[in-house]
Amino acid sequence: MIARRHILTAALLLATALAAPARAEDKPAEIRIGTQKGGFFPAVRQRQTLENAFRPLGIEVRWIDFQFGPPLLEAINVGSVDFGFVGDTPPIFAQAGGAKIKYVAAVKSEGDNQAIVVPKDSAIKTLADLKGKRVAFGKGSSAHNLLVASLEKAGLSWSDITPAPLAPADATAAFVKGSVDAWSIWDPYLALAELKENARVLVFDKDVHKPNAYYIANTDFVEKYPSLVAKLNTTFASEGKWAEQYHEEVAKAQAEATGVDIDIEAVRRFVNRSVYSVVPLDAEVIRTQQAVADRFAKLGLIPKPVNVSDIVWKWTPGS
Repeated sequence: MIARRHILTAALLLATALAAPARAEDKPAEIRIGTQKGGFFPAVRQRQTLENAFRPLGIEVRWIDFQFGPPLLEAINVGSVDFGFVGDTPPIFAQAGGAKIKYVAAVKSEGDNQAIVVPKDSAIKTLADLKGKRVAFGKGSSAHNLLVASLEKAGLSWSDITPAPLAPADATAAFVKGSVDAWSIWDPYLALAELKENARVLVFDKDVHKPNAYYIANTDFVEKYPSLVAKLNTTFASEGKWAEQYHEEVAKAQAEATGVDIDIEAVRRFVNRSVYSVVPLDAEVIRTQQAVADRFAKLGLIPKPVNVSDIVWKWTPGS
């Protein structure tokens, strides 16, 4: 009798389990997005596209501002930000430091949004002329990679210059005051330097190497909420298609979101030379990014070599 009761109880539990719907993926109360003045996150933020996409799921979107990539990725690493957009170098430094990050999508840049600039009357005419000069750049940023690659192309070593690692705001002041001889920098700071300071471009990214940019997410967030990461990618990809067609609208939204102090003409300049297409990381992108990692490892600028593919999350659009 007891055995029969146990069998019936077990059968009832099994039937209940089979009848119950599969447990849905847990969802967070909010998604925290790290943003910078570059890229087009400020325009997306202004348009409320993400909010409209995630609010029906009961998820709020919170935007957190950063000056540049390295501190944004540190915030992703410690879990205070879930998702963000950076250039090619910050993920290399973060991975070498053991950060909990994943590449989740890419933007294949044409190399027009970052350059090494000098004052308009500077005697520096070629990359070789950087020898012995003081050059500003954001440490661990994509501008760091541009500077390293440029020196490599000119046959110069890192020790041939006086590195001046400065965040964008400090580098802007240093360039205006003339306390640095050259500056490796990205848009919109590049466009502002060109228009406000008549800065002269020595080289663009495209003159030296193949740059890309990346969507990065916290490892735990990716593992716990893969469908939300895919939805983020899909939403930004859709916004990217809009941005490719409506540059003036992007510029206006970008200027409004970034602040009244930014020059709309500078915004138009960097929007018109930007690429917004969001794609999965393919073999070519991974090879290009691995070359960046190997460059820094060779110079001893990161603590250890890294294998980029180890932290690539596979995104299949439409899945």
